[in-house]
Amino acid sequence: MILKNVRVETRIDTKTNCYIIEDEETKETMVIDPGGEVDKIVELLDILKADLKYIYLTHCHVDHISGVKELKERKGGDILIHRDDADGLHDTSINLREYVGLMPEDLEADSRVDDNDLVHVGQLEFRVIHTPGHTKGGSSLYCEQKGLLFSGDTLFKGTWGRTDLPTSSFEDIIKSISNKLLVLPDDTIVYPGHGQSTKIIDEEPLYYNLKPSEEN
Repeated sequence: MILKNVRVETRIDTKTNCYIIEDEETKETMVIDPGGEVDKIVELLDILKADLKYIYLTHCHVDHISGVKELKERKGGDILIHRDDADGLHDTSINLREYVGLMPEDLEADSRVDDNDLVHVGQLEFRVIHTPGHTKGGSSLYCEQKGLLFSGDTLFKGTWGRTDLPTSSFEDIIKSISNKLLVLPDDTIVYPGHGQSTKIIDEEPLYYNLKPSEEN
């Protein structure tokens, strides 16, 4: 497996981790969260002689999806996103394009994924983990073969994603992390949507005393 992290400038004055994953034998490739600077992403895909199969979106926010349309036009690939965030691709009040002063964009998913769906890229297998909280349709991708987790804006090194945005929930994000991500093997490497990578074992202590209410 070839794994590249391309830190791209986005429309909200922050850098997003865009990941390129290639199966070395078949050259099948997946791009996760192309939030901008498509030229940079395409250049690396060309160097890798990549056959772009999927554009996977961990959630629908503008800093993760702004390069999707151009990337698909130039390199192909099916757009995948959890079904609960699919409408957010074109709803500016959810994807935050309206908030940052951008016009709406006609963007639709090719396929809507669900919890525990499997995504295959060559011989690599990724399991979709629905991790609501940052958005209601936020998701992570777990590759058991390689011990890797792509957590989007759910789990970061030393913290979690914002929960003061449309469709977000603090209670949900803590449940997602505690019940779905921290149960993965301790040595799983976590590649988040922003910032540095980490490991599950290094994040566990932060959540020991964060027990979301079971009411409602």
